[in-house]
Amino acid sequence: MGRLVYTACLMEKKRLAKALAAAGIASRRACEELIFAGRVHVNDAVVIVPQTLVDWENDRIHVDAELVRGEHKKVYYMLNKPEGYICSSVRPGKKPIVLDLFPGIDQRLFTVGRLDKESQGLLLVTNDGHFSNKVIHPSENIVKEYVVKTFQEITADTLKILSEGARVDYKWVRPVSVTKVRRGTFRICVKEGKKHEVRIIAERASLQVAELTRIRIGGLVLGSLPVGEFKTLSERERASIFS
Repeated sequence: MGRLVYTACLMEKKRLAKALAAAGIASRRACEELIFAGRVHVNDAVVIVPQTLVDWENDRIHVDAELVRGEHKKVYYMLNKPEGYICSSVRPGKKPIVLDLFPGIDQRLFTVGRLDKESQGLLLVTNDGHFSNKVIHPSENIVKEYVVKTFQEITADTLKILSEGARVDYKWVRPVSVTKVRRGTFRICVKEGKKHEVRIIAERASLQVAELTRIRIGGLVLGSLPVGEFKTLSERERASIFS
């Protein structure tokens, strides 16, 4: 395989899944799935145990036959995701993915959680698997706020039904709060983080969603960031997510 040159040499041994997440491969959970699938080699041997201890100085780690060269500088971005972009590191056919909006970025990025293709708004993008795992973990109880525009009028009865929540993935989930903004628009705060949960809650209230925008994650607010643009998060902004 030729001479191997590592960009980071760390004597401390780490669990394989944690090491891959720190190298920006994916979130720790996604790295565990890569390992379980037999796509990770350590010193030319397939390893399927995420807790396997490794270090960058003495071990050669490959994912899908590509050498992982150690931990990268951690980067943290907030993006105003446009509609039509998919939250995936793997392109399905010729469809646009969120990472297309980060040209010239050397790090191997991934999204923190997801916004579905038809939704827009605040999305976190990073190469820090530990940070990603912390943001999406239910124990953090991070509230996410959305503005939803519909084709129907939001009435008192509609608000009552929305506040009751809906069954999502075999579990009944209730929003933290629901408020009317104007005739066909409401704000909803949730913290379950289940796929399509806001759309499912709206559907139960017989509402057809015209536009769905995430405007807040914890204490981090989207603000005036233009659609399709991203900015680097400061340490203070990152901390605000958990406040």
